[in-house]
Amino acid sequence: MHPLGKRRTSVVAGALAALPLTALGLTAPADAATTITVASDGSGNYTTVQAAIAAAPSGAIIKIKPGTYRGQVSIPSSKSGITLQGTTGTATDVVITGNAPASTAGTAGSATVLNMAKNTTVNGVTIANTYDRHDSQALALYAGGDRQVYRNVRLLGYQDTFLSWGGTGASQVRQYVYKSYIEGAVDFIYGNGALVVDSTTIRSLDRGSGKIGYITAAATNAGNRYGILITRSTLVSSGAARTVALGRCWHAGGAADAIGQVLVRDSTLGAQMLQAGAWQDMGGFSWKTCRFSEYNNRGPGVSAGTTDRPLISAGTAANYTSQKYLAGNDGWNPVQ
Repeated sequence: MHPLGKRRTSVVAGALAALPLTALGLTAPADAATTITVASDGSGNYTTVQAAIAAAPSGAIIKIKPGTYRGQVSIPSSKSGITLQGTTGTATDVVITGNAPASTAGTAGSATVLNMAKNTTVNGVTIANTYDRHDSQALALYAGGDRQVYRNVRLLGYQDTFLSWGGTGASQVRQYVYKSYIEGAVDFIYGNGALVVDSTTIRSLDRGSGKIGYITAAATNAGNRYGILITRSTLVSSGAARTVALGRCWHAGGAADAIGQVLVRDSTLGAQMLQAGAWQDMGGFSWKTCRFSEYNNRGPGVSAGTTDRPLISAGTAANYTSQKYLAGNDGWNPVQ
């Protein structure tokens, strides 16, 4: 090598290093997401999920070690892109639990997890509201942000377990729930969001004493085509046969333009489903004022052809897929 070769190479390298990456036709690597670990035994960065959220920047990954974490967890709208991730991948290992009723705390205040941030992901955790006096709403999850994904989660409650809510009017949030478990007895999947529940077990608890259970209560605004879609899922119950309705027509606050939309398709329906009365009136509004239907279901709870269980055609069903419910104006597609 020329005796100055190494020096010349260093000079050239130094000159190149001094140039901005854009001058070389390159871009700077994206910053790695901040990772924060929560552990109730003190082995992580924080002992509570809420403390981790308070410290986390937008886009952070919060890993939660096995344990039971008590008290409300609130993800404000300013914390977009946050991920809550159970470290084991087994949802029963990580339990976030509360027991506040809406009768004393308000709807949002009762939610064990209040998630108002967009672009968030929750994976591998249980979210429970254990309030056991069946006289009030008691939410496990209030999903109030757009483009939220819930995978491998367990949502446990009794009345109003899971709310998808975008505020009044035609404003709408979107959420996708995949390979999860949702449990409740009364209106336990409800709201006015564009919500897809995919490949999930939906369990209706036994209300006893001949009382009817209700799975959904949609308040979809009349200006929105899509509301709640249950697809590729399994609907089961610990109650007796013919004691559970697919849903009822919720005109939130008596709003005449809350024309709920629910489709149950490609799913297995257990014997708990009502035949006559599978869709129910609510608050003085007939179920016929809402947009309720089924398509291509199976199992002992499927429609036997009663007039109050509307079925849609294959042609119509092609326009009511998971992707279409969630696409919005930006083409969002988290569907698996």
